[in-house]
Amino acid sequence: MEKNSPETEHPVKAFGWAARDTSGVLSPFIFSRRAAGDNDVMFRVLYCGICHSDLHSIKNEWGFSTYPLVPGHEIVGVVTEVGSKVKKFKVGDRVGVGGLVGSCHSCDNCINNLESYCPTYVLTYGATYYDGTTTYGGYSDIMVASEHFVVRMPDNLPLDAAAPLLCAGITVYSPLKYFGLDKPGVHVGVVGLGGLGHVAVKFAKAFGAKVTVISTSPNKKDEAIQRLGADSFLVSHDPDQMQAAMGTMDGIIDTVSAFHPLQPLLGLVKTNGKLIMVGAPDKPLELPVFSIIMGRKMIAGSGGGGMKEMQEMIDFAAEHNITADIEVIPMDYVNTAMERLVKADVRYRFVIDIANTLKAAKN
Repeated sequence: MEKNSPETEHPVKAFGWAARDTSGVLSPFIFSRRAAGDNDVMFRVLYCGICHSDLHSIKNEWGFSTYPLVPGHEIVGVVTEVGSKVKKFKVGDRVGVGGLVGSCHSCDNCINNLESYCPTYVLTYGATYYDGTTTYGGYSDIMVASEHFVVRMPDNLPLDAAAPLLCAGITVYSPLKYFGLDKPGVHVGVVGLGGLGHVAVKFAKAFGAKVTVISTSPNKKDEAIQRLGADSFLVSHDPDQMQAAMGTMDGIIDTVSAFHPLQPLLGLVKTNGKLIMVGAPDKPLELPVFSIIMGRKMIAGSGGGGMKEMQEMIDFAAEHNITADIEVIPMDYVNTAMERLVKADVRYRFVIDIANTLKAAKN
């Protein structure tokens, strides 16, 4: 075994599932984690959510994946060890790690608690950490992260259903707050009722907003209104419904990752309205400039949030009993889950039961 193989580059033995190539097929993988340094928190992983970006990453659809790749950035568990300088956590605490495990701490973004926009941030998996080794994600038995990038999970939040909030939750919470769509009476549109969209509905309703779900699937109407609490539902390819809702919304959170036209959505927002993109289509979308000019409208983007806001979001979720709607799966079901995710066949987030099924899947 060469000196720098994943199994031997660090002192702590670890086990997970990894993709080895662009087929994206995941299989058991023995590797290693660093020992807990002075500022590190080590925890036993109990659950890890499956994010749509995991699917893109294992297949290298964004073009920057490196293999072997252990995905997972919606990671929750219980602390087993803390470094000597760790102040916020102790052994036995319930914790989580989201999309980031590093940033420079000195740029303007970091100083303003916007680590997710740091030019040199380090992703939780598939990136190069400061010691030159590859970061591995939460489809694994243990996790080590700097205290700064660890979130405290409130006791009243079930860990399995709260795990997706560490990505899906912050991805919609942050733009709702930043763009002023977090106030009672504001009319918010949510495009796409999937992993991100269903959580966006819950947060917007908790802020007191009026919420309209905009979807291509008419069969999601009852789900959106009766179960998730949306106020209304628009079928995006029904011209009469879209026409009737023209100019009624203050802002829209667009969670769709597939190619889609923006013009009809811009028609729904009021003068000075905002269309905020949080889904990431792999092809450029068309920019309907005339539609923006004629209503002083804005198309914006938002990419997660900083660690201070992440903790704020989790605490808000605990206060308002917001969790993701999940399907808990065993580790050895993960490849089937990925196939189902391609077809959007999940309501609304897969979560892997790492603690109870990872070791069984080893054999």
